[in-house]
Amino acid sequence: MDGEAIDTRLLAHLTEQSQDLNSDATRITRQALTEYAEDRREARRGRGPGAWAAGLLGAGAVLLGSARAEAASATPSGSPDKNDVMALQTAASIENLAVMVYNAASQLSFIKSGNAAVMEFITKTAAQHEAHGKAFNAALTQAGAQTQTGVDPKYAAKAQADLPNIKNSGDVVALALQLEDVAAQTYTKYVSVVTTPTLRTLFGSVAPVEAQHRSVLLSVQALLNANDEALVAIPTDVAKLPAAAGSVGIPVAFYPTSQASPTSEGAVS
Repeated sequence: MDGEAIDTRLLAHLTEQSQDLNSDATRITRQALTEYAEDRREARRGRGPGAWAAGLLGAGAVLLGSARAEAASATPSGSPDKNDVMALQTAASIENLAVMVYNAASQLSFIKSGNAAVMEFITKTAAQHEAHGKAFNAALTQAGAQTQTGVDPKYAAKAQADLPNIKNSGDVVALALQLEDVAAQTYTKYVSVVTTPTLRTLFGSVAPVEAQHRSVLLSVQALLNANDEALVAIPTDVAKLPAAAGSVGIPVAFYPTSQASPTSEGAVS
């Protein structure tokens, strides 16, 4: 891959871990979508907190009923909360953009003819983003709202400006890092913004996957910056690994949200 040093075994292992986390997140996401669909059906029927509580037995069931009643009573008309809809549309627009960028990267000559492990990471990560976008749009459909098939306008402009100037895998990593970070920060923020427990679960299940994508990319970036082919070996010379190797993938203990996209950013106008 243009002589760039990447420990392909490490990247393959990190890609596998990403797949495992995404599989776990997918199960949670599917359950959240099922529960959200039920929430919306109850909201359209106009059933309030009393109707839920009366039909459930046991302390745990009453608590569950109260949580679902929150969603059912979010708006008197039974229509979904406007900010919830915008959050889902913006999230879908970010995912659509990520798919576009990864697909474009996979067509670059130095990626196509380069390291197979890198191509596998790009392909699998693009597929995960596509699945996340479908999940957000599925929630919009269940809410009776318009789905988002477009891309986030703010970051699309930057991606479209950067893509023609990409010369090597380091440039690809830098662009992907920004998108993954924006996605992770945005979904982490939306957990505290949306109004229903099921949507909080939905965003909370996807955010860690995007954070892990960023972690993998940070690790790859550190190896690229080291630029030492001798490191591409198992066992390797630990003393020669870049200083960042032990911590670069986990730069923060708690994920920040200062760069999260506002819910209106990718909303359908």
